Amino acid sequence: MTTVFVDTIEITDWPSFHRVFSRTLGFCSFYGNNLDALIDCLGYLDEPEAGMTRIHVRPGGTLTIQLGAADSFRKRCPDQFVGLQDACVFVNWRRTHEYSSALVALTFHD
Repeated sequence: MTTVFVDTIEITDWPSFHRVFSRTLGFCSFYGNNLDALIDCLGYLDEPEAGMTRIHVRPGGTLTIQLGAADSFRKRCPDQFVGLQDACVFVNWRRTHEYSSALVALTFHD
């Protein structure tokens, strides 16, 4: 299992949300800064040859995203908090229908 820590203190709006996640996960230079692009990048975590992220997991593996200051993030940026959860749920839904195992896990830390 691969784990990354995301410091959500820097997130205040959608542009900062995408900036932080792009920087932390090393998204491609053409990252679209929207939830569809986030879903696309997360969906390729186990395909390093796709060049969508610098962070990778082995096939069948899971990326754990640890959200720092998660309660504060949830209160400050409820749309971004829910958007992230929805994106991860969609990635995992699609992945489990195609392969069988989830690709992304979220953990919350304060």
